[in-house]
Amino acid sequence: MTERVAIVTGAARGIGAAIARRLASDGHAVAVVDLDEAATSETVEAIRAAGGRAVGVGADVADETLVASAIERVVAELGAPTILVNNAGILRDNLLFKMTADDWDAVLGVHLRGAFLMTKAVQAHMVDAGWGRIVNLSSTSALGNRGQANYAAAKAGMQGFTKTLAIELGRFGVTANAIAPGFIVTEMTASTARRVGMEPDDFFALMAKEIPVGRAGEPDDIAAVASFFVREEASFTNGQVIYVAGGPRA
Repeated sequence: MTERVAIVTGAARGIGAAIARRLASDGHAVAVVDLDEAATSETVEAIRAAGGRAVGVGADVADETLVASAIERVVAELGAPTILVNNAGILRDNLLFKMTADDWDAVLGVHLRGAFLMTKAVQAHMVDAGWGRIVNLSSTSALGNRGQANYAAAKAGMQGFTKTLAIELGRFGVTANAIAPGFIVTEMTASTARRVGMEPDDFFALMAKEIPVGRAGEPDDIAAVASFFVREEASFTNGQVIYVAGGPRA
């Protein structure tokens, strides 16, 4: 496989970290981007320990100036990026009548504005190279989920954003696809368990009962799909949303 430079946002832990490690194992140099640069060290060190190239970059993906600085640093330290995984995200769950405008703005800002700013900054390098891969993280919540009006709207928006990128950038050798995970065991879902008064393991087991394959998903399940989307032979797969949820139902 030709070595490319990949950027993975929200890659300090969970799904983002798994994707970063998988792309590094596939032979790519990886910029591990997260809000707190210090938090990226574990992912970066794991990649380097396995013989890969990686750099940790701290940036708020919703801040246009910080995004521009982050991309400049990636170019200087690793080279021009031609793979982008927009994974950064936050939760501010609440029922609609309890949800504040700040909760709404924060979630859409990180997910949608962040993906827009990162993609706009990186696509120029892809177009110049005549090759690029964009992978956006959506969710089964895009189909609707109680207490997640903000998150559901953001994740549905990621799908429309992905399909539009596919139309606009396909002619330049750039593809854009989305992954919509179902229930995945991460620190974020463990926090959700505690918020509803359950032990994480009990919560995970309860959720697994509703999944046809009989288990909750793992970050590596998502990383495997991201690995496919960025391959050379995936050049005819464009504008697609893959639900990785253990079954056909959200």
